[in-house]
Amino acid sequence: MFPGQMVKLVLLHKTDSKYDDRPSEVYDFPKSYLKAVREAVGDWIVYYEPVKAGPRGYFAVAKIEQVIDKPGAPGRYLALMEPNSYLLFDTEVSRLHQGRPLEKALAEADGTPKRGGAVQLAVRRLPEADFARILNIGLPSDLIEQEMRRYDPAPANTPGGLAEAPLSFERPVVERLTRRKYRDVVFRRKVREAYDYRCAMSGLQLRNGGGRPEVQAAHIRPVEENGSDTPNNGLALSGTLHWMFDRGLISVAEDLETILISHNKVPEDVVNRLISPSGKLLPPVDPRCAPHPENLRWHRENRFGQVVSEGDTPWA
Repeated sequence: MFPGQMVKLVLLHKTDSKYDDRPSEVYDFPKSYLKAVREAVGDWIVYYEPVKAGPRGYFAVAKIEQVIDKPGAPGRYLALMEPNSYLLFDTEVSRLHQGRPLEKALAEADGTPKRGGAVQLAVRRLPEADFARILNIGLPSDLIEQEMRRYDPAPANTPGGLAEAPLSFERPVVERLTRRKYRDVVFRRKVREAYDYRCAMSGLQLRNGGGRPEVQAAHIRPVEENGSDTPNNGLALSGTLHWMFDRGLISVAEDLETILISHNKVPEDVVNRLISPSGKLLPPVDPRCAPHPENLRWHRENRFGQVVSEGDTPWA
């Protein structure tokens, strides 16, 4: 590798890891991997869940911003991820594709999987071709078009008269990772799926005549306020409740389930129509997608009861 050249990595992560791993923010590792991780600063990594830990395989990407010593833990280090870089794969990617490893370093000369050795490393260098191969399965370049055609085989044209063309595989693969429209599509798909297309505050699962879910994906902490595109920073909400949540008319209490309502701004009949009678937040199907307490705290402290509504309310 040439001096100053960055390198992509695979980082092994277990959901129940005993280390201080928070995939969207930080990765905890020992000194034996320090050289490789330092080489990756400023570049992308792929998270991988080993077979013995669960079925996810390759499941997300993020970009390393810097590496620091772990406070109070000699010999351990923290890789800090660039804010807003973490992105779950739309489709989790198995280590084997058509019976062969996606990482060539994990394959024998005949293409069969290796055993032991590099397979067991928690940090592995990842060649550009392998990175692109994994990304094109987990985050396909035409995902925007797939979503457009999901419920309508002939999506509406753009104002210019032509439907937006999908991203091309020939374009640099990392472009889709930083493109706002692409990330919004991934976020929307993951959050709505996490709640089984039900509104987390009303409990309703509404679809229009074409089968398109009416529920939307709301960022708890906005992207422009350093909010992430993880399901833990999202809630599936109906259009009206999404509007109310963004404007601080509703929020979620410290118990992570009680729905808070700004009663001096929201009429009682609106509350009765829109909020679940239980007054509790619907949990996601996968507990790993539950809203992070810090994101909800941010919303309570920076949005709830503080944002002035503009224009007519949806119930006016």
